[in-house]
Amino acid sequence: MLPTHHSGLRTFHWRSALVPLTLLLAVTVPLYAQTYSVLLNFSGANGNGPGTPILDRSGNLYGSTPSGGPGEFGGYGNAYKLAHAGQGWILDNLYNFTGRNDGAAPEGALTIGPDQALYGTAAAQGADLHGTVFKLQPPVTFCRAITCAWNITVLYTFRGDMDGSVPNGNVVFDAAGNMYGTTTYGGQYNYGTIWKLTSSGGSWTESVLYSFDGPHGSYPLSGAVLDNAGNLYGTTSTGGADGWGGVWELTNSGSGWSLQNLYSLTNQSDGRSLAGGVVFDSAGNLYASAQHGGQNSGGTVFRLSPASGGWNFSLLYSLSGSAGPASSLTLDTSGNLYGTTYQDGSNQLGNVFQLSPSNGSWIYADLHDFSDSDGEHPLGSVVLDANGNIFGTTSQGGSGLDGVIFKIAP
Repeated sequence: MLPTHHSGLRTFHWRSALVPLTLLLAVTVPLYAQTYSVLLNFSGANGNGPGTPILDRSGNLYGSTPSGGPGEFGGYGNAYKLAHAGQGWILDNLYNFTGRNDGAAPEGALTIGPDQALYGTAAAQGADLHGTVFKLQPPVTFCRAITCAWNITVLYTFRGDMDGSVPNGNVVFDAAGNMYGTTTYGGQYNYGTIWKLTSSGGSWTESVLYSFDGPHGSYPLSGAVLDNAGNLYGTTSTGGADGWGGVWELTNSGSGWSLQNLYSLTNQSDGRSLAGGVVFDSAGNLYASAQHGGQNSGGTVFRLSPASGGWNFSLLYSLSGSAGPASSLTLDTSGNLYGTTYQDGSNQLGNVFQLSPSNGSWIYADLHDFSDSDGEHPLGSVVLDANGNIFGTTSQGGSGLDGVIFKIAP
């Protein structure tokens, strides 16, 4: 069966300790005109509970749902494409997961690989199936139908022991074509792993780079990011110095990989529980968000800045509500941050927000509050196109009750 946090609010409860924090002034400004529209309603048969979408160069959206889907094996999730069609959009169901060798419950965002194929993870956990890493490609022969099924190749199947179990996040590639990701469970201590897949002769070999042990973090719910030097960065939902989750860096010294805790949350004004990952800006700062806690109980947004001998923590904003971001933040070229909350906003059904830097402060703007009929409880990040349009999903709500794909136009 799937872990309980997959289908709803991602939260854990551990002890905390006091650590001094640096607070930047944050102010709220009135919302400028935005146009919100629902591009697609999910209704089970076409998927249920979508997560983070991605954009290709043509402006098409790709994503996955952890349950639902059409056909004989409907219910185990699917991968989809939402393509422009004149003034509208057409949904193309790319693949239905069967819950067998291909896995089930693809929760993490898809990744466009170096070969332009789609790569991702299926998080299913069962007696004999603990998740897979897969590749999706268009059919080899020309397809004349409006929607055409893609071909899947399972690159790796997790055993559920030392190699890891339940890969929840996206995958990332280095310049040599190696693939990296995390599992929420498994490894030496059953607190999750950071793994690498290396391709040779048409097959992929997995190696575990690190097994989380609790004091250095536990239960990562998101994938990792790479810097230009090949170091990996990510978060854990719990564990760390005080048990409330933290941000880590995994460095390859040539003789092996070593993990450093960059910051451990304390469940004070910094919040607790990191469900999303990290994002870099051009200056090398890291941005992340806590889903719970903070001064206003709705989670927090913070920055880690590299400094001599370590990283400096800055609290950028305390969100209001009962459950904040369940996914990573998105950074645009102007340095603005965008995110979604699971259960904040005026209706307590989640919202989309923007944080903009201004003379040492951060200006908060509420871009949209969900109201059930237009979606509710987003679990994924948003993505921006070149025109400043914001695309995202909700895990529930909409006319089909099983989530929506939305667009916010400037």
